[in-house]
Amino acid sequence: MKVISIKKKTLFKISSGILFIMILCIFTNSFSMQHYYNVGFTTGLVTASTLNVRSGPGTNYGIVTTVKKGEYIRVFAGVGSWYIVQVEGDYVGAVSQQYVKAIYPSTGSSSGSSNNSSSSGTTSSTLSTDEKEVFDLINKQRTNNGLQALKIDSEVQRVAKIKAQDMVNNNYFAHESPTYGTPFQMLNSFKVTYKTAGENIAGNSSNSAAVNAWMNSSGHKANILNSSFNYTGIGVVNGSKYGKIYVQIFIGK
Repeated sequence: MKVISIKKKTLFKISSGILFIMILCIFTNSFSMQHYYNVGFTTGLVTASTLNVRSGPGTNYGIVTTVKKGEYIRVFAGVGSWYIVQVEGDYVGAVSQQYVKAIYPSTGSSSGSSNNSSSSGTTSSTLSTDEKEVFDLINKQRTNNGLQALKIDSEVQRVAKIKAQDMVNNNYFAHESPTYGTPFQMLNSFKVTYKTAGENIAGNSSNSAAVNAWMNSSGHKANILNSSFNYTGIGVVNGSKYGKIYVQIFIGK
């Protein structure tokens, strides 16, 4: 029988070598971490039949949950070829970029949170000139009738702009969008919380004429003077045979 004998000095060298390799691996791994970057939009549309939401940016990470085709997800950032997202159920994880379509470019006004209360009371600085004029005209109608002025909610504002652009892009004039469904379905898809909601739409070349037309219509006027509504979002987009498309979404909290 052979007995293998290792001197203490040799054993020390071997141990030191192994320790050095382990430290080197840890050091190398620490510098292989991928960096996050701004993707320029905050909402994505799932294009895969079923999309895995993983605990990290790669297929080697576990599956947290899944989302279906046509669902909307909130996109926080990119990392490599993956998006860091929040999905229904408040799950946060990573999804492959190739199965997500950006549906709205960021304007820098997004709060970065699905908690709608954080965006409530947003100032009108996020509105275009046309939208600000419509907002002021609507609130004048409310205050003249003894009602509290509406406040802009940034999430509702975002939805109203998307709806107005969708009407122009897809050449339709209706409350139900072929892309997003009813106003209520759209609000739900964009994770907007509300107790009550309504929508006014118009096609006109003049901001004041659009508001006057609403006030001369019993249904539209009822939305404008509805005391249960306290927040709004207004989208005005140039285009269509009318000149401009107007979308005003009301919510009550």
